[in-house]
Amino acid sequence: MKKIFFLTCSLFVLFFMSACTQETQNKIGRAIQNWTGTNGVLEIYAGGKKIKQFIKIDKMSTAMGTKDQEARSYRYGYGYLDENFNMKVDSGEKRVYFEISDYSTPYIFFENPN
Repeated sequence: MKKIFFLTCSLFVLFFMSACTQETQNKIGRAIQNWTGTNGVLEIYAGGKKIKQFIKIDKMSTAMGTKDQEARSYRYGYGYLDENFNMKVDSGEKRVYFEISDYSTPYIFFENPN
């Protein structure tokens, strides 16, 4: 009985996902990741050199307008400022709020592989 229920649920999920557009599938994937979180790293560059690094970022969000609900040109989040770039939260490194511009900030955001 449990196998039949599991098989039915699996087929329903597969059918539902195949009927969704790629954009809808991406939104579902991002929603799941937002709910489960990630161990993100944000590296900010200037002049070809890494100048800031934030670690243990749960997620980065795109700012939305209050009245028009349009996406703004910056992203924001919370993470630890990794002052010595060692990918560890050391004594004195605090969790901070940050914002970065989509237009003028060269950055890389990735999940910490460690």
